[in-house]
Amino acid sequence: MLPKRHRLVLLTLLGVAVAGSAAFLCAREVNWSVSRAPRLVRIDGVDGPRGMVLIPGGRFLMGSDHKLSQLNERPMHWVRVSAFWMDATHVTNDQFAQFVDATGYVTTAQRKPDWETLRVQLPAGTPRPDDAELVAGAMVFVGTARPVTLDNPAQWWAFVPGADWRHPEGPASSIEGRGDHPVVQVSYQDALAYAHWIGKRLPTEAEWEFAARGGLNQATFAWGNELLIDGKLPANVWRVDERPFPVVNSSAHVAVATSPVGSFPANPYGLYDVTGNAWQWVADWYRSDYFQIEARQSAGRLIVNPQGPADSFDASEEGVPMSAPKRVIRGGSFLCSEEYCQSYRPSARRGADPYSPMSHVGFRLVKDR
Repeated sequence: MLPKRHRLVLLTLLGVAVAGSAAFLCAREVNWSVSRAPRLVRIDGVDGPRGMVLIPGGRFLMGSDHKLSQLNERPMHWVRVSAFWMDATHVTNDQFAQFVDATGYVTTAQRKPDWETLRVQLPAGTPRPDDAELVAGAMVFVGTARPVTLDNPAQWWAFVPGADWRHPEGPASSIEGRGDHPVVQVSYQDALAYAHWIGKRLPTEAEWEFAARGGLNQATFAWGNELLIDGKLPANVWRVDERPFPVVNSSAHVAVATSPVGSFPANPYGLYDVTGNAWQWVADWYRSDYFQIEARQSAGRLIVNPQGPADSFDASEEGVPMSAPKRVIRGGSFLCSEEYCQSYRPSARRGADPYSPMSHVGFRLVKDR
């Protein structure tokens, strides 16, 4: 049996795709004007798929050199994507329940972990735990009782046996009354299964960023360059004016969780919660250096419909092999804050273990036009 401390590290490494670091790398600030937003096209079940909006496609600057950007978002490079349909919202609990009811599908979090899948995310030579320790469950944000240094995510994340999409915070929790919230605690593999059933697919990373920007040229946020609109933050993200991250026992009594989809204004393309609320799986493998590779190989030429790298690479997570399989997640979540990650920006990107569901990761789908 693994020592207790080693077991905690092992379970933490199963799926902590945390939203970055408190220290942001500095870069030159570029003044980009916000272009006029394109006309919104929404066709609801008549000439197009119900619940989806038409993303017109076009050329855009992908990534960011903004002072808030991290190295994995740089440099900006020209990309063109073709038109496609995209879900106006995250896939919800009610929608995912229809899939499970129709197919009997059992999600990753509801299955006993497979050691061969798990060990590739762990340091070489990590001993196999006892079978009794390989139990179904998922990573849950548990927060802290008081302010802490932000250098150790294990302080506010925990592997919780029995956590799954129906019980996102653990077996005592429920999605009752949350049918219109984003489904979370779904792995990349779960998202693929749902997409196959409903006849859609996950967006590429380029499609996702183009859609999230909504035609606003290099705007810092999905709604423009200013964080607040009329003094309000137009997304479900962590409000540091209500409590410091990751404290959960605040006297403010503000819920730390997803909100119903569509609770905030849509972006210019008609997409709700494109940033904030829950991270979103996209199709691509994750390489932290992918944008640098793309920019170098393209030599300034336009890149058309990129499909992402052929493998994974990430040197940022201590104790995780640099080549461990990871898929891209985009959009940030209700846990992103000004003092921790600010990943509620269209260019922000992270890599996550495709078999590790978490309580702040969901997805939305696309369909070819």
